[in-house]
Amino acid sequence: MENLKKAYIAGGCFWGMEDLFRVRPGVKDTEVGYIGGQNENPTYRNHPGHAEGIEITYDPSETSFKELLDYFYRMHNPTTVDQQGNDRGSSYRSAIFFQNEEEKEIAEEVIQVVNVSNRWDSEVVTTLEPYTTFWPAEPEHQDYLVKHPNGYTCHFERFEESYF
Repeated sequence: MENLKKAYIAGGCFWGMEDLFRVRPGVKDTEVGYIGGQNENPTYRNHPGHAEGIEITYDPSETSFKELLDYFYRMHNPTTVDQQGNDRGSSYRSAIFFQNEEEKEIAEEVIQVVNVSNRWDSEVVTTLEPYTTFWPAEPEHQDYLVKHPNGYTCHFERFEESYF
């Protein structure tokens, strides 16, 4: 278990992202929370500047950061600024929170490939932001769509085929 890594991304409401990533090969755990904002100990009602993000714990011998990002760009719309589905505001931005230069370079490469693919009508607007602190969301938001199978989500697999 000591070889596991973590990735931090945001792409709209964290419930739907978590639900899709939890079953990906190599993903060992997911947690929803707040990242990239202005206050400490953010809550659902008070998270100025924070994105609704997810922490993905994965086994790099089974999947890679690049493969996680490939899927990220197939399950949300990365071309809308501060919006996914009906959700609007900076909490719902598309963002990758890189932890080091290698992750940043991989993210830049993936964004370039996504843009060149012409699968989307517009260019990717995903922000690349340095990782700061990931604040886990309240317990009622964890595994939300497992607890509420018919709950709200705007996430779905838009493209089956990988970008790579």
